[in-house]
Amino acid sequence: MLFIVVAVSTDITNWPAFVAYFAIIITITQIAKLPIITVFKRSLIEVPFVLFALLMPFFGTGEVVEIGSLNLYVDGLLAGASIVVKGTLGILVAINLSATTTAREILNGLEILKMPTPMVQIASFMLRYVNVVNDEMLRMAVARASRGFEATGVKQWPVLATAAGALFIRSYERGERVHLAMIARGYQGELPRTEKINNSVRYWVIGLAVPFIALVISLLSRWVG
Repeated sequence: MLFIVVAVSTDITNWPAFVAYFAIIITITQIAKLPIITVFKRSLIEVPFVLFALLMPFFGTGEVVEIGSLNLYVDGLLAGASIVVKGTLGILVAINLSATTTAREILNGLEILKMPTPMVQIASFMLRYVNVVNDEMLRMAVARASRGFEATGVKQWPVLATAAGALFIRSYERGERVHLAMIARGYQGELPRTEKINNSVRYWVIGLAVPFIALVISLLSRWVG
């Protein structure tokens, strides 16, 4: 997260710094032994933002540069490049984090970083019950299919909208029942911990090493520039 903060705060015209940032991320990906195909597939989530960034050079004000038969705005080019470059860095960091750290470990880390307890608990319940809600959605789909329903066009959208509303109501009611069950078992705003959270100096050094290197690169590139 700190690495992303440093990268986002770096001016997009500081290309040497971004080259170094990508080198760091690629090195971390290699150390983690993540398959390139997996990283590529998960990175496809960025495609809509890339398409939006490609349109930005055609709109704007100020200086205009000619590239072939196209007249592009310099501010738009920089803004589009900033979205693509910084967005790609953020996605690569997220992919490395999600592929090498379990959800439980991420929540433990948020607790160590003193994130507000209600937010940590909300995230914990979301991860815990997302599969339950997904199973409920699949059962509703099977029920529709057993009655001969098939989504083939716009005419079936009202049925799907009704199903989405029913899923929301069922999920909300399930959440109320879970909350009442927790209160009946003595819940007072904090979940019991089943495991001890390790918080050693070694973890802090490893966790802050990459952001520190990125910060040094950013400062040196600005000083040299």
